[in-house]
Amino acid sequence: VYFVVALIETLTTKRRPLVLSPGHLSIFTAYRWQWIGGFIAFSFYMITTYSLYIPDWSFINHKEGKAYTVKCGMRGHLGHACNAVGYVDREILGINHLYKSPAWQHLKACTLSSPRSGPFREDAPGWCHANFEPEGLLSSISAILSGTIGIHYGHVLMHFKGHSQRLKQWLSMAIGLLVLAFLLHFSHAIPINKQLYTISYVCLTAGAAGVVFSGFYILIDVWGLRTPFLFLEWIGMNSMLIFVLGAQGILAAFINGWYYNNPDKTLVTWIKTHVFIDAWHSWNLGTLLYVIFAEITFYGVLAGILHKLGMYWKL
Repeated sequence: VYFVVALIETLTTKRRPLVLSPGHLSIFTAYRWQWIGGFIAFSFYMITTYSLYIPDWSFINHKEGKAYTVKCGMRGHLGHACNAVGYVDREILGINHLYKSPAWQHLKACTLSSPRSGPFREDAPGWCHANFEPEGLLSSISAILSGTIGIHYGHVLMHFKGHSQRLKQWLSMAIGLLVLAFLLHFSHAIPINKQLYTISYVCLTAGAAGVVFSGFYILIDVWGLRTPFLFLEWIGMNSMLIFVLGAQGILAAFINGWYYNNPDKTLVTWIKTHVFIDAWHSWNLGTLLYVIFAEITFYGVLAGILHKLGMYWKL
């Protein structure tokens, strides 16, 4: 996604004006090649998703040593078993190269422990046992549109200098995307589905990002409340490092490599369980508070220390 968006941005540098013409939509025409690229990605995803024929498919679960067959024979299905996203990945990458613990294994159809993971139900359908790649080939093409919208927010920051002008551009786009996402979802036309990276999901996340970004902009740039949010600034300065250590779980995996008695008894799990989950008597609320007050706080402090030392990971 970043490669495609950056390539279009680089190749069209000399084709866009330095000064925008008057009008709310002038920024869209100035960066029309970026939007054409996003539209091509959107069209490819939609055409493939709704026109590709998905036949019946079989696989062997090597962990169980059991073969399963999933009945499909349809087009345009956005369910768990017969979608084009999974079919493309199975045909090109092979099912054994896909993610072995997809989120759909937490569904009620698959386990009695839903929404958490657990043993499969005896009557669980075959697709519950299959591998699925939530960040696969077709999903990545859909995500190009997310990158296009994200870089649009940056273009607004570059070309509009007034606070009201920037906020008008960001919020009009963000609210429009949110409205479109909810219309598509609640009309059951295109449900919001992260696993398939549906267009409604793209609209929801891009719209929500625009609203949150605008909110922080008002607090920090307009109202001048910078000090309470310095930890976010530090994280942004070392965003690549924090992404690799945090989002990819590298640091957590290293810390969890030290345990006592069994791999489930680590410092991280002890803090998460006893300090947060047990204290609030809720797994969901405890996990949320753990992420906010343990993980984000930790990475904010780490990024702050690195900032004071002048150490940054960048390309």
